[in-house]
Amino acid sequence: MLILLTYTAVEMSFRNEPKREYNQMVFGIRAVIEAIRSGKEIESLFIQRGLGGELFYELKNLLNEYKIESQQVPVEKLNRVTTKNHQGVIAIISPITYYKIEDIIPMVFEKGEVPLILILDGVTDVRNVGAIARTAECAGVHAIVVPAKGSAQINPDTIKTSAGALYNIPVCRESSLLQTVKFLQSSGLQIVCCTEKTTDFIYAPDYTLPTAIVMGGEDDGVSNEIIRIADHLAKIPMYGEIESLNVSVSTGVILYEAIRQKRGGPPAP
Repeated sequence: MLILLTYTAVEMSFRNEPKREYNQMVFGIRAVIEAIRSGKEIESLFIQRGLGGELFYELKNLLNEYKIESQQVPVEKLNRVTTKNHQGVIAIISPITYYKIEDIIPMVFEKGEVPLILILDGVTDVRNVGAIARTAECAGVHAIVVPAKGSAQINPDTIKTSAGALYNIPVCRESSLLQTVKFLQSSGLQIVCCTEKTTDFIYAPDYTLPTAIVMGGEDDGVSNEIIRIADHLAKIPMYGEIESLNVSVSTGVILYEAIRQKRGGPPAP
């Protein structure tokens, strides 16, 4: 039998965050196997270090088949989440359904539209992701791409901050952003990285072309491996004493430069 519980305890134990809204938790090896096979989207999966046994290896093979990432944690952390028999495995069910970028791009072209994709490289704050998703949905972005590791969870806080936009815009969770960028380039999209490591402003690229915009994480920005293969590097002009904008604000600025160009607005400064 598949057991679903709220995961406020997981938030408090693993992330040390205050109680807010609720998501669903599945624990027990067989229950997690059943959840995966029934099509549940796994947001996070915590596995006890050193776990073994025939049933565990069945789960491990299933994770490989479905390309689901997991985290190895001490049993003490799992025990703080639930006193029930978790068998060394706890899964968090995602509140949204994830898509594959390989499916999104052909659909956009088939509709006769020019793709505008947003890639979030290591954005870890759930409220930033939610605010970005709200702006992206308003701006007509066709999909948001996030990495399977090193990104904020899509949880009730993220959904709330997005004002429900995450229910209306496809989110693609990819194991390798570098490979995703290469796929988009081979599909005819230009890659525009928003970064301070350039002298060019965000007004320089032609966003009327098929485009994927890459926004970096709060601390490290866009990864160097993506910067090296990008078609354009672009920065937001800054005139104050503070050297950078919040990533959600920066995303809004560059997205609406893209919209300005698409609508045939006046020349940029």
